[in-house]
Amino acid sequence: MNTMKTKLLTLCAVGLLLAACQTMTPQERRAADGNTCASYGFRRGTDAFATCLQRIELDRRAESRAFRYNNDAMMWGWNRPVVIARPVIVQAN
Repeated sequence: MNTMKTKLLTLCAVGLLLAACQTMTPQERRAADGNTCASYGFRRGTDAFATCLQRIELDRRAESRAFRYNNDAMMWGWNRPVVIARPVIVQAN
């Protein structure tokens, strides 16, 4: 019976963790970015505000590229040193 309780608690914990992982819609992300730029002191509708939004998006894309690159490197083993060995056979005369 104890293992049944453990399995149930584990299942509930996994469910709660998955429920906490929510992605933002593009509109929610834009609103959050706008709030971030406004918190930096930029006024909405100005060129500086638009530049702030653009830089946030560029940073987000750079992070995404870096994440993909690192995961690809790990998956294919590109992040490990490559050791090439060629045995040399020496025969006695």
